[in-house]
Amino acid sequence: MPKPGAAARGRLLVVGTPIGNLGDLTPRAADALLTADLVVAEDTRLAQRLLAHLGERRPTSAFNEHNAEERLSGLLARLAAGETLALTTDAGMPGVSDPGARLVAAARATGVPVEVLPGPSAVTAAVALAGVEATGFVFGGFLPARPAAARAAALERLVASAGGLGLPLVLFEAPHRTTALLTALERVAPASRVAACRELTKLHEQVVIGTPAEVRAALPEPRGEFTLVISDLAAPAPAVGQGLDPKAIAAAARAAGLSDRSTVDLLRAAGVGHREAYRLVMTEKG
Repeated sequence: MPKPGAAARGRLLVVGTPIGNLGDLTPRAADALLTADLVVAEDTRLAQRLLAHLGERRPTSAFNEHNAEERLSGLLARLAAGETLALTTDAGMPGVSDPGARLVAAARATGVPVEVLPGPSAVTAAVALAGVEATGFVFGGFLPARPAAARAAALERLVASAGGLGLPLVLFEAPHRTTALLTALERVAPASRVAACRELTKLHEQVVIGTPAEVRAALPEPRGEFTLVISDLAAPAPAVGQGLDPKAIAAAARAAGLSDRSTVDLLRAAGVGHREAYRLVMTEKG
């Protein structure tokens, strides 16, 4: 918060917007969009469509992965001048697999009040539709688009982590990469249960549930944005042997070139506590 006597600062409103059906916009979110000095959007065309639904026009500014570096200082200056900015994303909650998180962090760092206006989320909507009984879930967002090796490694790490915790894994995926993702899941977790949720809350909403192979066969030409809930993931067996000392596991992982995070996941799957796993990794790094 600003120090006593400091100039008044504006507010950053983190506004949840519909993931498809515009009727899901909350009254509080609508009021924020209509009264903010500026609507900051991942895609201004979608923001203007939402404003048109409300029968109003407001100034908008794009803030996305391509222009965040050049736009950030200007937005912070407007907040420092006392303006109220409404931050939105293409669909759902800003900051969830979204470049808006950078603006939120920067606003907080400069003492600007940040308020959240909760709204629809594809993550929780998909988990609810999947019908999976679990105490929580692991959210992986979008896998790296490229290179292929990084994409495969990220999927294996997330599947191992979720399986080790006994929780479902939630992923986002674009339609043109969904078939490849399901094919990769056939290799990594062939017996898992996948709930592929497409076009949530929209006219052509569809949920297909089955093994990765069954879902892939049911979706020969995937269309629309997907949220996948992957459950029944078996806990991975320690790759270096159940009886080995944790120090030996950490050393072998280091020698194999695994990242710190992957090594921690491996140790956790071997039954090592979270804090001890990190200590072993740091010790092994020297």
